[in-house]
Amino acid sequence: MPAVVIVGAQWGDEGKGKATDLLGSRVDYVVKFNGGNNAGHTVVIGDQKYALHLLPSGILSPGCTPVIGNGVVVDLGVLFEEIDGLEARGIDTSKLVVSANAHVIADYNRTFDKVTERFLGSRKIGTTGRGIGPTYADKMNRLGVRVQDLFDEKILRAKVEGALELKNQILTKVYNRRSVEVDEVVEELLSYVDRLRPMVADTSLLLGDALDADQTVLLEAGQATLLDVDHGTYPFVTSSSATAGGACTGSGIPPTRLTRVIGIVKAYATRVGEGPFPTELFDADGERLRDNGGEFGTTTGRPRRCGWYDAPIARYAARINGLTDFVLTKLDVLTGFERIPVCVAYEVDGERVDEMPMTQTGFHHATPIYEYFEGWSEDISGARTIDDLPVNAQRYVTAIEKMSGARISAIGVGPGRDETIVVHDLL
Repeated sequence: MPAVVIVGAQWGDEGKGKATDLLGSRVDYVVKFNGGNNAGHTVVIGDQKYALHLLPSGILSPGCTPVIGNGVVVDLGVLFEEIDGLEARGIDTSKLVVSANAHVIADYNRTFDKVTERFLGSRKIGTTGRGIGPTYADKMNRLGVRVQDLFDEKILRAKVEGALELKNQILTKVYNRRSVEVDEVVEELLSYVDRLRPMVADTSLLLGDALDADQTVLLEAGQATLLDVDHGTYPFVTSSSATAGGACTGSGIPPTRLTRVIGIVKAYATRVGEGPFPTELFDADGERLRDNGGEFGTTTGRPRRCGWYDAPIARYAARINGLTDFVLTKLDVLTGFERIPVCVAYEVDGERVDEMPMTQTGFHHATPIYEYFEGWSEDISGARTIDDLPVNAQRYVTAIEKMSGARISAIGVGPGRDETIVVHDLL
């Protein structure tokens, strides 16, 4: 009855999709438990590259049942567009299951996301503009529309009317935008019902039964620890719980059934959007990391901000999530650097701080204290054991493992599924 959680241990884009896909052939269910189409996973299988935004990575594993959990917010137009794109490439998506309790992104949520960011100006958060935050806000304000509501037009209309009663006042009087018609929203959402209905289930019951039957469930986070609404670099965060605790609330699986929590961490660091980033590079090294690593957003195409590995952040992620293992990705991107810095602590207001500062102000003012490691020039994409790596690459991996709070159980040495060193079994 193993239930395994995979979370990002930095600011996202660490390679969670590859890690999930690596395990996909050995698990029975892969569950996306938070977020929406505001983040993406890129999975490379052979010479084929798949960009997934809303669908769980398990959709690419034939024997696996992919599940969109109750903690996800679903843009139904994006869902079916993504399904159609995969079907056109020969991927069978017929096993997809969607939670009846997942919330639906309505068109007015996307509108609010965009106009609010423009209104904030220099104080903007850097959202993707896809309506994620406003949909989660509606959920917490008890104004949300859930998947199950689409199957009862009376309830759906009442909920849309309730949401728009205030929203239209704000749109017209604050943002000088036209009001949204209830009929337009209801008509759009109802247009998905016939196709959606066969996919919908009580996913908490489904997953509980699977665990009782000794099947393996993999819980896959969108975004990452430092974008978690509670534990991230607030307010520059997402609107959902992207940590291991969110795996339970976002899937209906209790914490007593989790057997392993795996954190995905890059051999360097990146982030997209606004917010503090102590090791960020603004020089040729940063450009080199971006170019070598293909650091452009899967969903938005935005260039990612790049910097060196930050060990205090990794330790923080290990503590917050209770990580049992790390998967280190993109070690190959560091090939060719003569010297590789690693942030081992910060200086904040003239004092050394070994852990993440407690306050937003402290983290904004933190400057990295680096330890330097000799690089390597050999191609490592063919390495399949630790001993296959150049000595300096081995030393780098060993050093950051000691600094980061959990063992490194797998190492990515290239973009492909097979370009991975497995040190310890992840299941």
